[in-house]
Amino acid sequence: MDRAELEKAVAAIRWAHRIDLGQGIVTPGLWDTPQMLARLRMPADLSGQSVLDVGCWDGFYSFEAERRGARRVLATDSFTWQRQSWGSKDGFDLARRVLRSRVEERQIDVLDLSPETVGVFDIVLLLGVFYHMKHPMLALERVASVTRKLLIMETVIDLLYLPGRALAFYPGAELNQDDSNWFGPTPSAVEAMLRSAGFTRVERVWPSPARLLLWRGMSVFGPKSIKRAVFHAYK
Repeated sequence: MDRAELEKAVAAIRWAHRIDLGQGIVTPGLWDTPQMLARLRMPADLSGQSVLDVGCWDGFYSFEAERRGARRVLATDSFTWQRQSWGSKDGFDLARRVLRSRVEERQIDVLDLSPETVGVFDIVLLLGVFYHMKHPMLALERVASVTRKLLIMETVIDLLYLPGRALAFYPGAELNQDDSNWFGPTPSAVEAMLRSAGFTRVERVWPSPARLLLWRGMSVFGPKSIKRAVFHAYK
């Protein structure tokens, strides 16, 4: 595919992720995925590791895991690939073809994940998915069942003015005008839920303690805005 053909193909897709496809072309994703990647603290060397990307959408993180040397990467999605949102699987298919990627794919719902359906993976990515789960503890238990070593989880957090464990409930399209959003937990709730799902050690790697303290002050005295956090959960 020459540059002109690639530009035309990219322009025909509504992208969530910004993916460098080569030839000076980066997909015009809604989210700054390279910036988000830095916050995840994904291991720089994944040689010999197996990676499961849950809710992969356009596949930026799947392709990045492959680039970092993972021996196997399985990209999964259901909601987006079935066109139940404004996105589709077209971006993933085009990027995988252009990048000549060996990333595997599987259309499967989060609640259908199990060792029997997909296997068990050294590292599991659950990025921008948790707050879309109508049954959050069940979803975490399913994800834990297919995690051998490390879960990297990125999610919306809320109720930052509360010191304890709680979840904000978003009926209808209350959060971001999106009726696929259900819950926004406090950071301490996320940590407790991950431990309850079977992880033995949980670390919040974003935001920093100082930034979280600032956010808490802003949540009380300033305008409400959506905040996000990243957690590493170990088996």
